[in-house]
Amino acid sequence: MKACIIYSSVTGNTYQLAQEVYDTLSASIEDLDYVHVDEIDYDQLLNYDFIAIGTYTWGSGDLPMEMEPLFDWFEEQSPKHLRTAVFGTGDSFYPNFCGAVDLFRDMLYVKTTLTVTLKVELMPQSHDIKKVPTFCDRLMPEPVYS
Repeated sequence: MKACIIYSSVTGNTYQLAQEVYDTLSASIEDLDYVHVDEIDYDQLLNYDFIAIGTYTWGSGDLPMEMEPLFDWFEEQSPKHLRTAVFGTGDSFYPNFCGAVDLFRDMLYVKTTLTVTLKVELMPQSHDIKKVPTFCDRLMPEPVYS
């Protein structure tokens, strides 16, 4: 099984959440890539069995600029065979809490086999970290973490 975690982070919150997802998945997946969005090899994305995307939300619910090419790639390729998941951090002060997660979720639901989403308020806390194994279980074809 070949998997990839793609993330972007500006404050470190999404990076921390992505690291928790990576640590959990790496316990049972040998071929797991962990890539910042700026380092993606788009020619390789179709070779994965599943991809987890981690994003923060910009402004009042927008995709971060650096995530737009990835979003567009999924829209154009429509890789229905890929199992996907999306997670992210945001601030509920804004009216569209984790809006970038919602944008990815809605698009991935149509274009891929979306399995799970996870939204976290600001920096991941212990109660958020406890949700990561369930998130990973739902991403995997066969649950192993719960």
